[in-house]
Amino acid sequence: MPTDAGDFPLVGRLQAHLEAIYGFKCEARAEAFVVVDAEVAALLGGTGRAPEELLVLEARGELEVALYLDPGLRERMERYASSPLGSVLEGDLDGYCQVTEGVSHFLYVAHTAHYERTVSLLELEAQAEVDKFVVCLMHRWGEGVAGWARELLGRLFDQVAYQPLLSVEERWRYEEANRLSRRFCARLMGHVLSRRLDRLLGDLRYAYRLGAEAKLRHFAHGG
Repeated sequence: MPTDAGDFPLVGRLQAHLEAIYGFKCEARAEAFVVVDAEVAALLGGTGRAPEELLVLEARGELEVALYLDPGLRERMERYASSPLGSVLEGDLDGYCQVTEGVSHFLYVAHTAHYERTVSLLELEAQAEVDKFVVCLMHRWGEGVAGWARELLGRLFDQVAYQPLLSVEERWRYEEANRLSRRFCARLMGHVLSRRLDRLLGDLRYAYRLGAEAKLRHFAHGG
């Protein structure tokens, strides 16, 4: 479901960053599937409750997707288009993570579809939480990364609020995704503190390729 949403280079940079972290290349490019019109997103099945939303339609064995990013979120990110990345991490970490979450959803759905594997909503959300943490972490790998990693754990996993309009099932899914991904990211801290990038990437890539219940068990307990 390709779209014409104009230039939004941050989406492409985030996909390239995630691909580098996880060690693969996806032929489909998220920026080609961005939708910024709320009415168009609603016609594609969007709920309108979040500034980013991956819209997925499966019909006749074909998977069609679109990535909705609302104009306000795009405008917030464009303020930092010509600034060092550190400025957006300091000035609008929430907005940056919202775009990262959308790109994460797109890339993970494309990756699992390539292997003809289904993906649960819990798995999708838990992976996105990990992706937000590691993308932000890697941007400051060389500058006081241990302190930054601890700050991220608190801001991304502990200092969270959920939309009041979520159903009981949706609220449980987001809370469980937060719990599982936090446990996994906390275990990664050993590699961060010892500055072992090779082991950090190895653990991330192993977990990324696990499917369904195996991934969720690994996030929760390791192995």
